[in-house]
Amino acid sequence: MFLNFFTALRAAKVPVSLREYLSLLDALDQDLADKKVEDFYYLSRACLVKDERHFDRFDQVFARTFNGIESLGEAHENPEIPAEWLRSMAERYLSDAEKREIEALGWDKLFETLKKRLAEQKERHQGGNKWIGTGGTSPYGADGYNPEGIRIGQDKNRNFRAVKVWDKREFRDFDDSVELGVRNMRIALRRLRRFARSGAVEELDLDGTIHETAHKGYLDVRLRPERRNAVKVLLFLDVGGSMDWHIQAAEELFSAARLEFKHFEHFYFHNCIYEKVWKENRRRFDETIPTLDVIRTYPSDYRVVIVSDASMSPYEITMPGGSVEHWNEEPGHIWIERILGHFPKAVLLNPVPKPQWGYTQSIALLRQLLSDRMYPLTLEGIDQAMRELVR
Repeated sequence: MFLNFFTALRAAKVPVSLREYLSLLDALDQDLADKKVEDFYYLSRACLVKDERHFDRFDQVFARTFNGIESLGEAHENPEIPAEWLRSMAERYLSDAEKREIEALGWDKLFETLKKRLAEQKERHQGGNKWIGTGGTSPYGADGYNPEGIRIGQDKNRNFRAVKVWDKREFRDFDDSVELGVRNMRIALRRLRRFARSGAVEELDLDGTIHETAHKGYLDVRLRPERRNAVKVLLFLDVGGSMDWHIQAAEELFSAARLEFKHFEHFYFHNCIYEKVWKENRRRFDETIPTLDVIRTYPSDYRVVIVSDASMSPYEITMPGGSVEHWNEEPGHIWIERILGHFPKAVLLNPVPKPQWGYTQSIALLRQLLSDRMYPLTLEGIDQAMRELVR
């Protein structure tokens, strides 16, 4: 399995050498990972990865290779049993008729009932429609179904109906080295241009040289600053959850924007922009940036591009405490309005196909907040969005 891990890293273009692989094996022989997968992750990353830019690819390969293994000894035990079978063996599938019979509790009642159940429940529960457990129709727990529930102890989305997630989730940064489709996106982004001469005097001014040479009677070479795109861009990237379906398109846009704009900054958020954003997903719980600081730091001539599928519980936009991951003191629409109030040139690029926008309430809410400045994340949509930003 370790050799497969090494070859998979090479295939993913992580520049790992045979010497580094042998160093890892030597460290394992000395039991430095203590046979724990988490310790092995940090040990192998320290031995094999020389540049932070490759952390993302390393994480992807590591997850594929060691998925479901809790100790290194398990790498050679029960290799034929998929971990997904064990995690979801109690999952219950309901008919359409059963799903229609389940009624949402509503926002206030949902939390009031959760507090009561936490106080009353004394043991693990599986199935059913009341207690916090797995595979049932209760609004609380994992691997079940409810139109508006609180997800507890489930590793990923199934029905995209949770209004709160009671787990610490880790997201990864978008890879800015993605090339597929980037060229076409760069061409679409080039509509957002306003040229100005700035920077060092390093470009030959041919007309000026001819004029001054003719005027003075000897060669007088004139230089001028290079003509550059003076447009400044802030890119806000939705990450995690349902955006996992659209990673490739978001990465391509991220790469294209970094290459195309000299004055460019990016920030991540999850579902809706609230009181804080972050620059690196692996540090999003420790190194956040207050959204007010972003508004105060960057002048209003910056163009704002938000990339999001806008698919979430409407409570995340309309209610205090509506965030799926933390308790936000102010509803999401307040922060969106603050950003739009400071940065009048703003658009949202949505990877969800436009014909499907009418099926999701949160998409309609954000589209209204943005005064219909929502465009599909396609080449045509990017072109339309850039036209809007240069008006």
